Amino acid sequence: MKFLSHLTTFALVAGFFTDVAFAQKDAMLTSVVKQEPQAWAIAQQIWTWAEPGYQEKQSSELLAKHLEAAGFTLQKGVAEIPTAFTATFGSGKPVIGILGEYDALPGLSQDAVPYRKSVTNGGYGHACGHHLFGAASATAAIAIAEQIKAGKIKGTVRFYGCPAEEGGSAKTFLVMAGLFQDVDAVLHWHPSSSNSSGERSCLARIAARFRFQGKAAHAAGAPDQGRSALDAVELTTFASQLMREHMPDQSRMHHVITNGGGGAPNVVPEQAEVYYYVRHPKGEVVRQLYQRLLLCAQAGALGTETRLEARQEGGTRELLPNTALSAVMTKNLKELVDLQYTPEETEFAIRLRETIPKPEPLEKIRQVDDRVGGVGMGSTDVGDVSWVVPTAGFSTACWVPGTPGHSWQAVACGGTGIARKGMMLAARVLAASAWDLFTNPEAINEAKTEQARRLGEQKYFTLMEPGAKPPLEYRKSSRAE
Repeated sequence: MKFLSHLTTFALVAGFFTDVAFAQKDAMLTSVVKQEPQAWAIAQQIWTWAEPGYQEKQSSELLAKHLEAAGFTLQKGVAEIPTAFTATFGSGKPVIGILGEYDALPGLSQDAVPYRKSVTNGGYGHACGHHLFGAASATAAIAIAEQIKAGKIKGTVRFYGCPAEEGGSAKTFLVMAGLFQDVDAVLHWHPSSSNSSGERSCLARIAARFRFQGKAAHAAGAPDQGRSALDAVELTTFASQLMREHMPDQSRMHHVITNGGGGAPNVVPEQAEVYYYVRHPKGEVVRQLYQRLLLCAQAGALGTETRLEARQEGGTRELLPNTALSAVMTKNLKELVDLQYTPEETEFAIRLRETIPKPEPLEKIRQVDDRVGGVGMGSTDVGDVSWVVPTAGFSTACWVPGTPGHSWQAVACGGTGIARKGMMLAARVLAASAWDLFTNPEAINEAKTEQARRLGEQKYFTLMEPGAKPPLEYRKSSRAE
């Protein structure tokens, strides 16, 4: 009987401490909710500014000041990037990193209405929801910092201000600068048209510009004296189309002509430029594909007697999944998902659905999709982070279900209460997941063990060229100046 009495006492004590832990976690989540008005104001401001990659001066400064006011210690201009920064609170282990982004996309300026209406003709727009990304991540980091300050948890939380995710590979430069060396785990999220979680990978990617220099001449009066840079671009793109037939499965290659080559048909174009992305689930394969693409560009120059300038502007690795960390985030997302539209938001969603090629039921906002395994067809510089520290992420429904990313519809949703609700759900999931890691060291140990197992004998390598510097002006529409 005495033995049973001891067991009963132990169970009661254990239950008491469990209840206390749950209460403290709930208090931390309440802190997230209290921050909502300010978080949404920040997100709306960044949405309005819609600044290009590496040019996010106002957006970066707004987030940095917000975190500094909350007691974080700032380190600005990290990795030789003016708009990149870290904000740290606390001391000692564990060190939990939370990623935040804030760059917009070109040509997608859009008002918060369910029909196409640009705010600025040809301007930028947050078609990938990064205005929400930075604001939610900062909100979660502040909620965790409050708990560290109150003595409820011990360790360090660090927010990473990450510019130029859209093609600029900023996090790769942060990794190469050693800014994640002391971090135990990294958490991130992304706006989407659905709630989803689970470990999976993505495509590695190299971005490159091929600029051709020819000779101008009268296209009718002296065509023999001209050498067309535009012809070089056309020959390069034709050769790359033929190359597609002979690429490995799951490869992707796409391009835009960023300098069209001239303004009058009777002038042989002197300059032209084409901008490529090359992708595959394996970084080593991307390296090989890029070398083959480079041959296409060299052939374009050789066949037109023009001069080629090849400039690689970013390389990102595939994501290295982490089941242990993903399980923590999935659990919290499933427990906390509570999205529901108001009548006004429902009306907006119904009208927007008419413009979406593949609309999905609005009820999806209350579900969580399991994304375990497989390879996403996008690319992200979070991939490089995942090779040096255990990393996991999730998505929340910030857009009407079925809305494709990188679309004007995503920008429109981003300025509405639909995005606000998805953003705040993400902030709560991030904060709850970080709390679980701070209060359960074994979860971090499991993530590190898994990281080591997945790496095996592999070593991290960057897809950047040796000595590469951040392409701070990569968002210029033309490099002809």
